[in-house]
Amino acid sequence: MAVFGLVSSVAGFIKVRYLVDKAIIDNVVFRCHYRLTSAVLFLCCVLVTANNLIGDPISCINDGAIPGHVINTYCWITYTFTLPGQHGRQVGTAVAHSGLGNEYNQERTFHSYYQWVPFMLFLQGMLFYTPHWIWKNWEDGKMRMISDGLRGNMTLSMEERRGRQSRLVRYLFDSKKTHNAYSFGYFFCEALNFINVVGNIFFVDKFLGGAFLTYGSDVLKFSDMDQENRSDPMIEIFPRVTKCTFHKYGPSGSIMKHDALCVLALNILNEKIYIFLWFWFIILTVLSGLAILYSAAILMMPTTREVVLKSRFRTAQSGQIENFIRRIQIGDFLMIHLLGQNINVTSFCEVVQTLISQLNEERPVDTPSAPSTLEMAPIYPEIGKYDKEKAALHQEYEA
Repeated sequence: MAVFGLVSSVAGFIKVRYLVDKAIIDNVVFRCHYRLTSAVLFLCCVLVTANNLIGDPISCINDGAIPGHVINTYCWITYTFTLPGQHGRQVGTAVAHSGLGNEYNQERTFHSYYQWVPFMLFLQGMLFYTPHWIWKNWEDGKMRMISDGLRGNMTLSMEERRGRQSRLVRYLFDSKKTHNAYSFGYFFCEALNFINVVGNIFFVDKFLGGAFLTYGSDVLKFSDMDQENRSDPMIEIFPRVTKCTFHKYGPSGSIMKHDALCVLALNILNEKIYIFLWFWFIILTVLSGLAILYSAAILMMPTTREVVLKSRFRTAQSGQIENFIRRIQIGDFLMIHLLGQNINVTSFCEVVQTLISQLNEERPVDTPSAPSTLEMAPIYPEIGKYDKEKAALHQEYEA
């Protein structure tokens, strides 16, 4: 029940965030980093710290000369080891357990990562959330404010809807060519996502002693090998039984050596967690790379921006979108593109059509004054909730 409570807390955290932050300020791949991946890593962190699932994380047996709690604590806070030359041998006849045997003059593989796994998973969860945190603070709720009242609101009368659209168009018109810093922040954080997932792959590889890069492919190869001639890579990296050596002084003052066999029950979870993370990081790296290429095409090729805008604004006349794209900058396009993800297609088409008309006339239709996001507060009641200090900052930013 304790585990269920912790997992529910993680799920509740994600749910609350989703309900509060209604405005869409990124794309699906971006959300896979901070919502899905961070949630999975935090959930795994909870699971590996839940001792009631697996019992004690380590349990060692020895010749009885060392108390059980002493040898358990010692082997947990120091390290245990296996013999790589003993993997793949027949268990029960050649060796007692895979990776164990007579260690004289044999290479040893030391395992000291297991006590750090929860901290590592938590740190990774924070790393995957960081680009979103940077972008959210950079974006500062602008999309939420300018789309408020039109985002998901289907109860407005025609007059109210057109009034909100008119104010929104006026804001977009008078603030054109001032959003390049906004777009830079978005593309910068999107690049951080790609760097982060690639960096995490090498980070985990270093953490596991250089075994993570080929971990998933080795597991796939293992499943195709003959039963007689194969060594499970999951047991090699996450052994279930290891050896530990404890030294103490004997009655005469000489150093005595005591060997112990340690059962690492925690590794039954670790091996499943990291095989999942291996495949997921590969998938996320590919998706993030494609997102970077897509953003690069948006930045460098106006024709790509035209195709993206035409996919939502299908009622545009021939040549209208091409002319519109060439009269706005990349920051303006990103604002309009994100706006299209937050309001319905009808409202979006009307907003873009009115904006195109005003650009053609090169003057606002309703009023010559340039509205800031603060001035939109009478139409968007939620903006009034912001305190005076934040409102002043927004007004200064828009100026």
